[in-house]
Amino acid sequence: MDVRPRLLDALSALRDRVDAARFPLPLPGAARARRNRAELLAQLDDYLVPRLCAPEAPLLAVVGGSTGAGKSTLVNSLVGRRVTEAGVLRPTTRTPVLVCHPDDHHWFAGPRVLPRLQRIWVPAQDGASGAFEAEAADGEAAAAAEPEPAEDGPPALRIETDRALPRGLALLDAPDIDSLVAGNREIAASLICAADIWVLVTTATRYADAVPWHLLRTAKEYDVTLVTVLDRVPHQVAVEVSRQYDALLENAGLGDVPRFTIPELPESADGSGLLPATAVAGLRTWLAQRAEDPAARLVATARTARGVLSSLGSRLPGLAGASAVQHAVAVRTLQRVEDAYGRAVERVRREIAAGEALAGDALTHWRGYPHDSTPDELLTALAGSVVALLSCAADAADEEIAAACAEDPVAAAALAPADPDGARARIGVAVRRWRRCLEEIAEEEVRAAERDRGTESERTAALLAAELLGGRRAGRAGDKLAGTFGAQRALRLRDRGAELLTGCLEQVLDSERDRRAAPLEALEMTPDHQVELIAALSLLQKER
Repeated sequence: MDVRPRLLDALSALRDRVDAARFPLPLPGAARARRNRAELLAQLDDYLVPRLCAPEAPLLAVVGGSTGAGKSTLVNSLVGRRVTEAGVLRPTTRTPVLVCHPDDHHWFAGPRVLPRLQRIWVPAQDGASGAFEAEAADGEAAAAAEPEPAEDGPPALRIETDRALPRGLALLDAPDIDSLVAGNREIAASLICAADIWVLVTTATRYADAVPWHLLRTAKEYDVTLVTVLDRVPHQVAVEVSRQYDALLENAGLGDVPRFTIPELPESADGSGLLPATAVAGLRTWLAQRAEDPAARLVATARTARGVLSSLGSRLPGLAGASAVQHAVAVRTLQRVEDAYGRAVERVRREIAAGEALAGDALTHWRGYPHDSTPDELLTALAGSVVALLSCAADAADEEIAAACAEDPVAAAALAPADPDGARARIGVAVRRWRRCLEEIAEEEVRAAERDRGTESERTAALLAAELLGGRRAGRAGDKLAGTFGAQRALRLRDRGAELLTGCLEQVLDSERDRRAAPLEALEMTPDHQVELIAALSLLQKER
């Protein structure tokens, strides 16, 4: 526990890298990575860094387990009075309760541990087993006296002090690890991560359930200081149940874990809801020894701290790998969008060069121009053809993206949905803007040539659009412009119009591409998270 400042610096850097890691895409393994990230942050913030910074701080023993295991009754009985609510309603423990000696309260008053929980203080109670002083004197006293945290505020931690506990030891009654309330489960997991000692409580009927064994396997993986309590064991089956439980622990490699058995007792026979002192004497003595014996205390804290530190070597690469998978999927998906819309741009360019915009209604107006169609009608029809070409290209790009992502629905879900109707409306706005710009350069050329600015500007704009969009079918449009302005001016006008048209085509399809990719781009998936996690882990291992 004699830690160099450089190791703490490395831990802080590692903590920042873990905090920065994100797994937003719902890929296989992403939910587990998010849970592991939250668990790592909880262990670093709530336990490892605070413990290494203040090795002399009180031991924190977190009493955890599944619903109805009797955690609250056990804590009350260890203290000798009701400090936390126990009962038949589930979940019973809504606000976690921490109990410590009055001389140790300053260790838990600030954000040294569990910084995300707001503190709710209860006046100190003198005496080891005095009655709980509250407004009511019946069995509802503890619940009535418990302050409620703000509904819209952070989760709360209720602090109790009692001289019945030895100095250097704090007990924390955690919510059910399998609570029906998701928030309770999350708080329970974070509280366990803050513990120097895990006190796992299970019952004679549930000791083989998945929940307690998940906690036991996790404790073994992290090599934490662990003690188990087999609660509410009927006398007639106590020997058999204890034997089977011991065998399960031995088979799981947990044969050296201290375990205590509490028989099934009428807890509230005296109206206090407490177990007899003899029922919890063994566990109380074991915990007190860890708090009061320097050697036993060092073993408990050093083992848990060393176990968490050692576990980082296997847990961080998993986070880095999950981050790499997220980045790879994001890059692959963005490349599909880029490729699809890149091909859409090339498609429109080919169609424009081939004169395919001069078809249908536009071709009819061109053939009737200037006798049966006005410049405005011709220009409107040509603009409509451009809208149609661009809309078809965008639809084709969206279909290509959908086909490419057919086997990767998670990636497709990260993109903005295809919006054909909205795309056509946006394309229409962009093409109308292009038309206005085309009319403006036509008017500038007419003004420069000192010709009539009225009908001549409209005529010039219509002929220029026909020349740009009609291909060989509209060859006479270029001849008419050359005859009006001269070959050099007509060529310059055509170059300016072609630049406008190319810019419009690219801007429209680039905008549609960016709209589809915007949600994924906003996630800012980079390879930096993976690299920084591995680098921070390497630095920590070097400092160790």
